[in-house]
Amino acid sequence: MSAKIPIFQSLVFLFYRFILRRYRNPKPKYQKSPSSLLQSDLSRDTLIFNVEGALLKSSSLFPYFMLVAFEAGGVIRSFLLFILYPLISLMSHEMALKVMVLVSFFGVKKDGFRAGRAVLPKYFLEDVGFEMFQVLKRGGKRIGVSDVLPQVMIEGFLREYLEIEVVVGREMKVVGGYYLGILEDKTKHDLVFDELVRKERLNNGRVIGITSFNTSLHRYLFSQFCQEIYFVKKSDKRSWQTLPRNQYPKPLIFHDGRLAIKPTLMNTLVLFMWGPFAVVAAAARLFISLCIPYSFSIPILCYFGCRLTVDHQYVSSHQKSSNSSKRKGILFVCNHRTLLDPLYVGFALKENNIKTVTYSLSRVSEILAPIKTVRLTRDRVSDGQAMSKLLTEGDLVVCPEGTTCREPYMLRFSPLFTEVSDVIVPVAMTTDATFFYGTTASGLKAFDPLFFLMDPYPSYTVRFLDAVSGATCQDPDGKLKFEVANNVQSKIGKALDYECTNLTRKDKYLILAGNNGVVKKN
Repeated sequence: MSAKIPIFQSLVFLFYRFILRRYRNPKPKYQKSPSSLLQSDLSRDTLIFNVEGALLKSSSLFPYFMLVAFEAGGVIRSFLLFILYPLISLMSHEMALKVMVLVSFFGVKKDGFRAGRAVLPKYFLEDVGFEMFQVLKRGGKRIGVSDVLPQVMIEGFLREYLEIEVVVGREMKVVGGYYLGILEDKTKHDLVFDELVRKERLNNGRVIGITSFNTSLHRYLFSQFCQEIYFVKKSDKRSWQTLPRNQYPKPLIFHDGRLAIKPTLMNTLVLFMWGPFAVVAAAARLFISLCIPYSFSIPILCYFGCRLTVDHQYVSSHQKSSNSSKRKGILFVCNHRTLLDPLYVGFALKENNIKTVTYSLSRVSEILAPIKTVRLTRDRVSDGQAMSKLLTEGDLVVCPEGTTCREPYMLRFSPLFTEVSDVIVPVAMTTDATFFYGTTASGLKAFDPLFFLMDPYPSYTVRFLDAVSGATCQDPDGKLKFEVANNVQSKIGKALDYECTNLTRKDKYLILAGNNGVVKKN
């Protein structure tokens, strides 16, 4: 009985589409280019646009499926997709899509799949055409539709970053909480689209469709509902500009994933060719940093591609103050880029007895760390005492953000560091990633330094700023410590041209990993 219901729904849908609509709906007006919509008032209109055909500049969807395969499935799965792609390119459009979905999603746990929200939005945003975005921004209501990309790949990007009200993508079959890598029948997708647009047409009146000649969606759906249809040509896309970062409706502050490069076909080829050399380079760099004294390891690491740029004027002044202060070490406060931040501060100072504190660092990283690391307990009193004790033993590096941030933003500084030292030296740090990011929110943190060292040219820039006074004096209202923390944050942000925010570690991990960011001890 249950098997007959979908068949009955399909028959009703086909009857409604080809028989009733032919007489009830007027033939739509076909337009050449959507650029003319910039001169129209669209505030009361509903804009239905095809995601891959009208919004994204690139015509290839391979990089997005490669991102899913690599980030959600691992290196073996992504390599399989890569070697199959020449064969996939010879298939029909629908069959090629099915194979890429199968390879990318088969066996991936549904509840654990976060690439759609944490990884893909960055690359989708970098592929949005600015001219098309300006058109969509003028619409009263926007509906993003894809007859190619699965719903889980595009929904987070469209809803959360482009503020698109409704998203209709392809659904995938799930068994036992795992994706089968098989798309649901297209008729179900069409039924959802049919019901959705009929409601919009009744509520708002005019419905405008924007698609391309290369997609089949307009042939049997757009022409049934839209009074006007605008087509995007390949030549139009080539002339589009990329959506600037300052035009994002919601700023991209957090994103996850190991790949720092968009995995186009050529980039993926280069990435896999570099892979064996990357493992050797990371092992050699790790051995040098762990086993050779700083005075010798710095030039050797430079020879092996690790770059360090230091503002020497500030370094020399800090070294002098360090030599003259025998009672207490200097507190260096830096923004957090990777787990190697304290190590590179030590490299910049040419000091191997520098210490650092951490809230949640894997045991593997603690064991391999060439400097002393002390795990804090999140108890304010005991953590303050621990930091004060470390300062009596020498210089201390802290990262008050509590977590790393890849983009040019500063997270809120925890004020605890202001209460343990009279003199605080802000340190502005930047790092560049070529192939891999040396940070993760949902992956294994023990591999973070290794991925950083696997880059062809892992680089750091360390800049020491003028020292500021701490909040160790009597402060009955407790306001001074926050003022000092905000002052240090703003100084570093100004030096780096980063925007200061009130976001915290918890905000980052809730967005990217769905947890509070506490790493279990192992």
